[in-house]
Amino acid sequence: MTFRFDGVIFDLDGTLVSSELNFQQMRLEIGCPAQEDILTFIEQLPDQIQQEKAHTIIRNHELQDAHTAVWLPGAQQLVSTLHALQVPMAIVTRNFSQAARIKLNNNRMPINTLITREDAPAKPNPTALLQIAEDWQIKPERIVYIGDFRYDVEAANNANMVSCLYAPGVLPDYAHTADLVIEHFDQLIPVMHQPH
Repeated sequence: MTFRFDGVIFDLDGTLVSSELNFQQMRLEIGCPAQEDILTFIEQLPDQIQQEKAHTIIRNHELQDAHTAVWLPGAQQLVSTLHALQVPMAIVTRNFSQAARIKLNNNRMPINTLITREDAPAKPNPTALLQIAEDWQIKPERIVYIGDFRYDVEAANNANMVSCLYAPGVLPDYAHTADLVIEHFDQLIPVMHQPH
């Protein structure tokens, strides 16, 4: 199967770089139930002081994680290949800006466009993806979005982009909802075809 594409958008944590974020611990510290989305839970807290306290806890975890994040296997090679081909690239992450920037800078990523939860509604909301498509003047269906979690697949599908699930371990139960499923980034090179 070949997907013609004009641009690539990546998730960050667990896709391009490693992440040691302990979501169980984060939930425990802010009192978020296991089945609830952390960011949604914080937004629904009854007052601003509680919200800010919870955001500070999450940001501290993210900053700590940012300094140890390194390229995942094959990710740097894929990004370098796309960069050499002058394919537009962007990152959309649920992380916050400062932590995400540390990860990009420490790993010398040649990707200038970064949208975090501070810039647009968090995934699976497709706003950030559609904003990039508009900025690039590229139709959404000509853009591939690559991520390692349910929200990434849902965001891509919601934006009418090619959804690519990066699943290096056990296939999750939602894998069938993605257009493409890969275990290693090497698998992307033959299925993607740069038209011009």
